[in-house]
Amino acid sequence: MILHLSDLHFGTEREVCLQAIRQLCEEHPFEAVVVSGDLTQRARFIQFYACRQFLDSLKLPYLVVPGNHDIPLYHVWNRFFSPFARYQLFFGGMENTLETEHFYVIGVNSIRRRYHTRGHISLNQIQEIDLKLQQAPAHKIKLIAAHQPFYTPPDHSHGVKDCPMLGRIALEQWSQHGLNGLLHGHLHHAAVYDLNQIYQLGVSHPVLDIHAGTATSYRLHAGLPNSLNIILPNADVQHLSFNAATNRFELM
Repeated sequence: MILHLSDLHFGTEREVCLQAIRQLCEEHPFEAVVVSGDLTQRARFIQFYACRQFLDSLKLPYLVVPGNHDIPLYHVWNRFFSPFARYQLFFGGMENTLETEHFYVIGVNSIRRRYHTRGHISLNQIQEIDLKLQQAPAHKIKLIAAHQPFYTPPDHSHGVKDCPMLGRIALEQWSQHGLNGLLHGHLHHAAVYDLNQIYQLGVSHPVLDIHAGTATSYRLHAGLPNSLNIILPNADVQHLSFNAATNRFELM
C-alpha cells in the first residue's frame, strides 16, 4: 500500500492531523509515502525543516514533489533566480523515482516560476518520463506524482487553469507505456477520474487521475475535511477523512 498525502502546507499545519498520520503509519503496512506538493505555505526555511522532520518521523520511504507554494511568492529575486533552493536543501532532487514491492512511482516537477498556480510539463520531461515507464518492471503499478491535476471536472471553478500545460500530450504518450495513475493535490479535494475514458487515450487499462485533499493544513476549501488517500496493491483507491471526534483518519 501507498500512503498518498498532499498539500501539507507546513506553517498552517494541524498537530492533531500530524499525530493521526503517525498513528495510521504505525497501524498499517505501508510500503511508502508519496507527497504530491505544497509541502509548505510560504517556502520558508523553518517550514521545510518542520516538514522534513515530520516525514522522517513516519519511518517509511517517501517521495515528494514541489507544489506552487514551495517556491517564494513575495521574494521576487529568489523566485526567479533560485526558486527551488530551499526545497532542494531539504529534499534534494525534484524528480526522483521510488520503487517498492508493488509500485513504481515517478516524481515530476510541474512547477514553473513564471506561473503562480498553473503547472507546465516540458517536452523533455515527457520523453524522460516515458523512458522511465518503459524501463519500469512490467508487473508493478506505475504511478506519477505531480502537484497539479491532469483533469478537473466541468463544474470546477478554475477549470483547465489548474491543469499543467502539455499535460494532454504527456498523457497520450505515457499511457502507451503502462501508466496506471497520477497522484495530485492542489485543489484540496479527494476524487478519482479515469483519464482513459475522459480523453479516449486508446489503451486497454484505466489511467487514474487521483486527487488528494489537504492532509494537515487548516486551509480547508469549501468546508471539506482534512483527508488523504491509500493506494492499494491492485490500484484501488481509498479516501480517508479526518474525524475530529476520534482524532483519526477514517474511510469516507
